[in-house]
Amino acid sequence: MTASADSPAGSSTGPHAERVVLDALGVALRASSLADSNARIAIAFSGGVDSSVLLDAAVRMIGAGRCIALHVHHGLNAHADQWLAHCAAFAQARGVSFDARRVEVSRDSGAGLEAAARDARYAALDAMCAGHDVQTLWLAQHADDQAETVLLQLLRGAGLAGLAAMAPQRLPNGASVTRMRPLLHVLRAQIEQYALACSLTWIYDESNADTRYARNALRHDVLPALAIHFPGFRDALARTAAHAASAQRLLDELARRDLSDASADLASDESDASGALSQRALLALDDDRALNLLRYWTRAQGLPAASAARMGDALRQLRETGEGAEGCGVGDTSAPNAASATTGHALRVDHAGHALRSYRGRVYWEAGDSAEPPDETAIDARETSELVWRGESVWRLPQWRGTFVFAEASADDVDAIPVATLAAATLRARSREGGERLKTGVNGASRTLKNLFQERGVPAWKRDVPLLYVGETLLFVPLIGVNRAVVSAREASADSAARYVRIDWREDLQLA
Repeated sequence: MTASADSPAGSSTGPHAERVVLDALGVALRASSLADSNARIAIAFSGGVDSSVLLDAAVRMIGAGRCIALHVHHGLNAHADQWLAHCAAFAQARGVSFDARRVEVSRDSGAGLEAAARDARYAALDAMCAGHDVQTLWLAQHADDQAETVLLQLLRGAGLAGLAAMAPQRLPNGASVTRMRPLLHVLRAQIEQYALACSLTWIYDESNADTRYARNALRHDVLPALAIHFPGFRDALARTAAHAASAQRLLDELARRDLSDASADLASDESDASGALSQRALLALDDDRALNLLRYWTRAQGLPAASAARMGDALRQLRETGEGAEGCGVGDTSAPNAASATTGHALRVDHAGHALRSYRGRVYWEAGDSAEPPDETAIDARETSELVWRGESVWRLPQWRGTFVFAEASADDVDAIPVATLAAATLRARSREGGERLKTGVNGASRTLKNLFQERGVPAWKRDVPLLYVGETLLFVPLIGVNRAVVSAREASADSAARYVRIDWREDLQLA
């Protein structure tokens, strides 16, 4: 369904609304240093009145050649194909490049249809921006949208990050596209007056009248009443959002310092932090500061914000596991042992497809469910498993929750090991003790496992693997490979019937 200047979108027209909108875009251009640039700007174009005004005004301000209209086809409305055609025609009439992308919106995401559609829309817009090498995306949210967002967050009991609502300009974590909202201080009525004055046509989405959705209920039932009794409520709520955003920036700065300390606390360990937190440093903070760090760190890992209840439960469990492991090695990375590792595995915190883990003094998010076994293994370094090679093809090591697989290989396989080498002495699997060295190249120097793991980007909690020795000589290390000081490609036997094997280490979950 489309609307036009004949539709009851507003009650007055004239140059004032046009000036307000164009001035708002001018402010946004100057604030982002785009006024004196030739960089292209993408406009998120749904075809509704807001984005239609934004695109039309952008063309008037910077020219059609610098604009590209991006449309997301959700497929949730029976008119979605008609909307796509309307948007393409609207852009073409103004000489603006146009692109569109169809998305599938999950109705079973658990976050609700609105949230799922929003996430799918932003993912598609970011992908299209990347495809067109555009670094700035303009969104058409306005002052009434901001007021609705603040009220919704208040009613949901959100914290400062929620009350900060929509930022005029923001570069999301991990994104290369800056999102800007030039109309954030423009009223809905002024946008509609612009559309009428310029005789624009636009899409009217009938679902916007469905008050079963919380935002629509606020828009149609609550805000009109507020406008009568508190005519300045939009400005007041905008100030609330600005104050919350300022306070949140201060909390984020404090969290960045705490995160730096929590990472530095791991620096003396044999590995880089790889996104982990020091449990010792985290638990040294009081609850408010520790929760602030947890929230910031979780966002920094690319995960959505978790509820206050979930973060509170996570901190409670971390304190319990930390207290339960005192004297057992949690936080003491110089002397890890089975008791310390096992304690951390009792954590049961799931969020956004990840599980919070605690292992050897590190706290980290791991993909999967907390009911699943973690990737690392609790192994007492004092215990040594032993294998006498008798030609077995599979050797199960329950202590490490994995299996060595010995497979037939050809002599020219770079990782092939002569069976005679395996039979030369007893094969043993041992835990790491520190200082072990290995040659990855025939002509290279031996290097410590620590350096080799770091070079390959193997997180600390995945380095607790069994080392395979032939006699007293290190032969094979999972995730690194064969020790070339023992086996080289030049060791081919004169016996054409000589057998070779290749050793692979497979975690239990990979075998399942």
